[in-house]
Amino acid sequence: MASKSKGKGNRETIILECTEAPGTSRYNSEKNKRNHPERLELKKYNRTLRKHTLHREKK
Repeated sequence: MASKSKGKGNRETIILECTEAPGTSRYNSEKNKRNHPERLELKKYNRTLRKHTLHREKK
């Protein structure tokens, strides 16, 4: 008999928000809580400011 899939037990949906102009740019993403318990920071594009800015995990 085939084994059942384990699913996405450790993955969590997160919101990345711009730090330079809060409320103007948000991205949805997923991360594995077991491998990365700290808050995620990525450089993403902010259309309002028309440049790449630092986006930090919000929660």
